[in-house]
Amino acid sequence: QVQLAESGGGSVQAGGSLRLSCAASGFISGISCMGWFRQAPGKEREGVAAIRILGDAKDYADSVKGRFAISQDNAKRTVYLQMNGPKPKDTAMYYCAAMSAGYCVSSSADFRYWGQGTHITVSS
Repeated sequence: QVQLAESGGGSVQAGGSLRLSCAASGFISGISCMGWFRQAPGKEREGVAAIRILGDAKDYADSVKGRFAISQDNAKRTVYLQMNGPKPKDTAMYYCAAMSAGYCVSSSADFRYWGQGTHITVSS
């Protein structure tokens, strides 16, 4: 099993910056890809970004491309989501996810492990 724990949520003003962290534990050697999703009230869950553990290939949703950046620190078994210039529409619950195999893109349905989520509020 894999456990994921997000941190770094909170409130930020539009145009500011915020970094989310996701620490993985458990059977982490089996993880091939990690990602971030978000869900705003009344909306469907949306894939935000994904990163392949080996090779560091990254994928982003069009809605965050150029503003958000996903990265990893393998030594710490942690994945980050740097949010630059967030907008009020980025307000949502953000979830970390991981997969052991599958298609490593932000919208992938192959993510099998999920964190509890951390909330981001972007004020104008």
